[in-house]
Amino acid sequence: MHRRMIATALGMFLVYACAKPAQTESQASPTAGATTDPGTTSSGRLPHPQDAGTVAPPATELQFGDPLPGLTAAERGSFDDGKVHFATAEEVDEGLGPVFNEASCVACHTGPAVGGSTGRLETRFGRLGADGGFDPLIAEGGSLLQDHGIGAVDGFSFGPEAVPADANVVAQRRTTPLFGLGLVDATPDETIRALAARQARSTPEVAGTVAMVPNLVLGQDSVGKFGWKNGNPSLLQFSADAYLNEMGITSPLFPNENCPQGRCDNLNFNPMPGLNDADGADVLAFANFMMFLAPPPRAPQTAQTDAGAQVFNAIGCATCHTPTLVTGPNAVKALDGVEYHPYSDFLLHDMGSLGDGIVQGAAGARQMRTAPLWGLRVASSLLHDGRAETPVQAILAHDGQGRRARECFKTLNSRDREALLAFLDSL
Repeated sequence: MHRRMIATALGMFLVYACAKPAQTESQASPTAGATTDPGTTSSGRLPHPQDAGTVAPPATELQFGDPLPGLTAAERGSFDDGKVHFATAEEVDEGLGPVFNEASCVACHTGPAVGGSTGRLETRFGRLGADGGFDPLIAEGGSLLQDHGIGAVDGFSFGPEAVPADANVVAQRRTTPLFGLGLVDATPDETIRALAARQARSTPEVAGTVAMVPNLVLGQDSVGKFGWKNGNPSLLQFSADAYLNEMGITSPLFPNENCPQGRCDNLNFNPMPGLNDADGADVLAFANFMMFLAPPPRAPQTAQTDAGAQVFNAIGCATCHTPTLVTGPNAVKALDGVEYHPYSDFLLHDMGSLGDGIVQGAAGARQMRTAPLWGLRVASSLLHDGRAETPVQAILAHDGQGRRARECFKTLNSRDREALLAFLDSL
């Protein structure tokens, strides 16, 4: 099983170069009727553009926001219960705040279905010193700004935070879609490490870095996979982190409130000073919803999208945007040894000027996690700060270790460029 996972994750990709992909004329233009079904395959695997002829009946086609296929009744119940929690707005008497960003998960994570992204931007800030060191300005409420407050409570008013005057680094972060993250969570750490090792050997100029971050459940460092900077190693910790930092609700993994604008004395007026989600049940419900949330369904594939996939490989995109990974052994059958297609290596890469300037966890100022491309076709904005409205704009903004792929893209003829964009629009 281990060899299979590594071979699937690491194999098959073209050498990183601006090589013109081999194509026939039929591969470079759409062919009427040459499509494959975006649903699950007859073998139970999730769909891939090369799975022509192995399609599921229409009744089993996945839609955005659906649960994973093959869940047991109990697992489906956990998904449904978690979805209710995910959509429920918290109240002040339940622990919301005293500073927060939104009152529910769904306020940021919907579109085109619950679990997606609204494109909402959040603010991070800090200070870059003359010596090159980064200060997240924790004493002034950093690095994450909470832009809501619960208002007046017993004569004291909690207002939204503001970027402090001494911050000279300010970054916007777009909320990310959550589709398919259970598959990512179920991918062994050694698979991600092996990807980094292969890149270091074969394409050292674009090799990614494994983010080793504290795993609060295991009490040791694990591979970070979640968030723009790979700050969390598991969906459970990712959920607890967001519950505190986005809604201000404490739980066993994150028991300490954020001090509003860094002023910890203000917490003396916090109307709910105890552990808010005392048994962690809400955090577990959020994690269960994400664990059982299906990946984005693919659009129908054509000869042109197949040709575009070849271009994608040939110009080096697949080096970081790894098309295929495989989950490890798992007690949940729907997550056990499943091949899936996130188009990400879940590694940190130096993106040069495209980095956000924030040092966070294991990630440096210019490092960002490779953004998964699945679901790209429904994204309303792209890149970490939402600056790009189209895939072309996103590609042309690539810098640092992504610069060569950008330059290769610029050299494409119109036919290959159109094929590549058709492929991206099918993800």
